[in-house]
Amino acid sequence: MRLLDRYVLRNFLQPYVYCILGFLAIWLIFDISDNSATIFDERAPLGQVAQYYWTQIPQVLVILLPVSLLLALLFSLGRMSRANEIVSMLTSGVSVPRLLLPLLVMGALTTGAAFALNYSLAAHAELARKKFLERVLSRTGPRDVVVSGQVFRNRTDNRTWYIARFRPGSNEFSGVQVVQQDAQENIVRNYIATDAFFEPATKTWRLEKAKVVDYDSAGNITRDKLFRDLTIPGWSETPYRLDSANVRPDFLGVSELREYLRYNSDFPETLLAPFRTQLQYRWALPWTCFIVALMGAPLGISFSRRGIIASVAMAIGLVFTMNFLTHLFLALGEGNRVSPVTAAWTPNIVFFFIGLYLLRLRATNREAPNFNPAALWRNLRAS
Repeated sequence: MRLLDRYVLRNFLQPYVYCILGFLAIWLIFDISDNSATIFDERAPLGQVAQYYWTQIPQVLVILLPVSLLLALLFSLGRMSRANEIVSMLTSGVSVPRLLLPLLVMGALTTGAAFALNYSLAAHAELARKKFLERVLSRTGPRDVVVSGQVFRNRTDNRTWYIARFRPGSNEFSGVQVVQQDAQENIVRNYIATDAFFEPATKTWRLEKAKVVDYDSAGNITRDKLFRDLTIPGWSETPYRLDSANVRPDFLGVSELREYLRYNSDFPETLLAPFRTQLQYRWALPWTCFIVALMGAPLGISFSRRGIIASVAMAIGLVFTMNFLTHLFLALGEGNRVSPVTAAWTPNIVFFFIGLYLLRLRATNREAPNFNPAALWRNLRAS
């Protein structure tokens, strides 16, 4: 690494670390203030509180890293510009892209860190928060979650499940009815059981106190038989699939989203759209860090005090606009209005080219477009 790269990185890393730690401290203070009644009044154990905040840090960092990166870039490059250090580097023959290369590498490394956090840890933070509050507020222990009246449609195998009661994550189901249809959607068999159990080792279902009713094509009963214990192999349904209708896509990591889409590929596209969009969003969100670096680095270089203020305002405006478009396209993708790839990657692609344009302007010693209304009016009058 060249001496110039080390100097630029040293000027950047200090404010970058300060920004991250400062934002984390501000978040921690506000979160403790919001949850103080729950934590202190319910006398939550210190170990549970520490574990809760440890699970929240990945989600907070994914949000804070791009903002911290932007502020550190603007501060470090602005300070170097005011001290005329940037001018000295450029007049010595160093090009703007070469000068900004270590900062863009830091943006890429931050993208890698954000991806590692966003793969699963950040997705599980909200669910961990919900479980923590339930555990603290319940004096008798964690609340027993029971799902009632679940309906699951297996369109591949033409089976419909009606489940009266079960606990998520359990292999036991109470009050089960399974309706088997043929390719023409005629009911050919009906299973009714008091209890159903899934055997993971053999991947078979066991129905207790079951009644099996067969029908002909006209809907007439052809056979009616009772079973004390009936074992059924070959059904593709698993407890995870039966519980999948209660899963929120924003609570799932990358591997869990893939598993959901693989097991439920026969669901209607409107139901799968939020999960497909979230999967693409998990891949696209970390790249925000690199794009912020690509936009913020050239805007951080300025040669006048007025130019620094304008560049900072433009950088902040671009980042907020990018954030708005990201959430807008995410909502369109989850509503099945646009494809998941379009929803997740369009803002990144648009602002990536904006960053390249800003870098090209700075490399050729041209100012970025001025969107000040007064300046636009003066230019219009002059023309």
